[in-house]
Amino acid sequence: MKLVVNVAVIHNLEAYPGLMPSMETLHTPKLMHTEMGAQCVSFTYAGKPIAGVRFLIFAPHASKVSVIGDFNDWNTNDHALRQFDAGLWGVFIADLNVGERYKFAIVDSNGKSLPHKADPWGAHAEQYPSFASLVYQQDSYQWQDDSWQQRAVTEKHKQALSFYELHVGSWLRDENDAFLNYRQLAAKLIPYLQKMHYTHVELMPISEHPFYGSWGYQPIGLFAPTSRFGHPDDFKFFVDQCHQAGIGVIIDWVPAHFPADDHGLANFDGTPLFNDPDPKRGWHQDWHSYIYDCGKDHVQRFLVSNSLYWFEQFHVDGIRVDAVASMLYLDYSRNDGEWIPNCDGGNHNYDTIKVLKWMNEEIYYHFPNAMTIAEESTAYPGVSKPTFLGGLGFGFKWNMGWMHDSLNYMQEEPINRKYHHDSITFPLVYAFSENYVLALSHDEVVYGKGSLLAKMPGDTWQQFANLRAYMGYMYGQPGKKLNFMGAELAQSREWDHDTQLDWALLQDPKNAGVQQLIADLNQLYQNETALYQLDCDPAGFEWRLQDNNTESVLAHERISESGERILVISNFTPIPRDNFRIGIPNAGRYELVLNTDSACYAGSHYPVVSSAESEKIQSQGLADSLRLTLPPLSTVFYRWHNMTK
Repeated sequence: MKLVVNVAVIHNLEAYPGLMPSMETLHTPKLMHTEMGAQCVSFTYAGKPIAGVRFLIFAPHASKVSVIGDFNDWNTNDHALRQFDAGLWGVFIADLNVGERYKFAIVDSNGKSLPHKADPWGAHAEQYPSFASLVYQQDSYQWQDDSWQQRAVTEKHKQALSFYELHVGSWLRDENDAFLNYRQLAAKLIPYLQKMHYTHVELMPISEHPFYGSWGYQPIGLFAPTSRFGHPDDFKFFVDQCHQAGIGVIIDWVPAHFPADDHGLANFDGTPLFNDPDPKRGWHQDWHSYIYDCGKDHVQRFLVSNSLYWFEQFHVDGIRVDAVASMLYLDYSRNDGEWIPNCDGGNHNYDTIKVLKWMNEEIYYHFPNAMTIAEESTAYPGVSKPTFLGGLGFGFKWNMGWMHDSLNYMQEEPINRKYHHDSITFPLVYAFSENYVLALSHDEVVYGKGSLLAKMPGDTWQQFANLRAYMGYMYGQPGKKLNFMGAELAQSREWDHDTQLDWALLQDPKNAGVQQLIADLNQLYQNETALYQLDCDPAGFEWRLQDNNTESVLAHERISESGERILVISNFTPIPRDNFRIGIPNAGRYELVLNTDSACYAGSHYPVVSSAESEKIQSQGLADSLRLTLPPLSTVFYRWHNMTK
């Protein structure tokens, strides 16, 4: 080790100004991640500048901690950390370079050496077999997204938000079937998102995870973008380029559980430091992983700090929190006798609820343009209600009920849909109880569930027509929009994380038609204020035809704050409806703006009315009505024009 003014290793961090952070800093989630783990620091000693790396970890039950790496030939005796108050261990090593590999060698309170541990706060890590952490300097990347970061704060629930959910490893591969790195992904993906008119990309978890097949949902390094696809600066470049192109970046965040891999948080200092030791509270039976014990102060700060970290250091625009239901309920996926009630005898996990509220409060306080989105599959009240009104404080919640009910309806043969009409109409009963995102996510196209196209009944023509009608129906419904990658290709096979999407399908006009339809739906959704401004407000939706189960026709109007109207009609049978009369509350002219059966989408191009004026003929209890033609298996959008002005 090279000596600088006779200083190579400093154990007494408290004796050197700036080397030992204050306890207040370490207890402040916004600052905590800037101090823990391996931090590149500099200070003045004997009038000369000293630079190196300070290591600081929390291991209150350890009897010895050493940092090991290539710089000391992985020798556990060369660089021992000193124990400070509150379970902290630290050491400063001069002249240690960015990129150095390291781990922590920890001895428990009984003198037993534990498997070498990766840095829980490490910002960069290697893959198998080493799983070593690497020293990283956060301020090395020069951001170019100032205009995006400084844009005005907006009410997200009144904006058009359409998310493209993406798994980095299987969206597109290179000519050798290798992963694209983050920079290559930016070059390929951003023009595609612009072509498809998506407002945001939502990345499945990119926090470091040891097993690729977990899709990122078994994370080990919560502070490290996975190095499978490049360096942390490469990921910053990806986000930066998205912002410069006007595209927001959402990442999946997984605080619900962590895997039992030896190099991770499991048994970190010889004790269940991050989980409850009782498997009834600390172990997920379904996922064979540990559950964070949110009753511990250091776990609360660890998770909240990490959520803020991605906004601050990587400029992400939102986090979608995975498996929230599993965090809210102590009896989640457990039988009687397999769980421990809370202090009131109930099944709510008060500790986790507290952390989720704190997390949302901190994020929206420090990053007012942020979004937090909950994947929550139960009827827990107030998920997207502010904490000061008793809610959890999320900005949005995935509408899992809509996804399941509508897909169940679509999987029925059209002749039978009249018997399941309530499946497609029921979601509107609770559509405004939360700020919803309508999500057709990856969960619906794996594990034998079939692709979206494969869920559709009938012959090939009917399958494609059903899919187009369904996508049109989705974009006409209240709620923000999310599609998993590949939906736009109308793949017949399920998603496979081991290979790229079936891009060759776009040579078929039917598949290319679905892709063009989704691009046009995204554009229509953003262009028509009535389709998004009141997504989360019942004033933005009116049924025009709710109970026509015999013909399986649904009609409603979407309305903006200023009174703009879009009429959306879906015909979920292969029977065209000529001279179809529908009542409307406002006289005027209705102009066709999108038809999912159009020839440009490889539809049948059944003749439709491109423009219709209302007539003083009563229908469905309204004095005025329109006479339209509904194509088979289609959704049509008509824009209202007030002829009296």
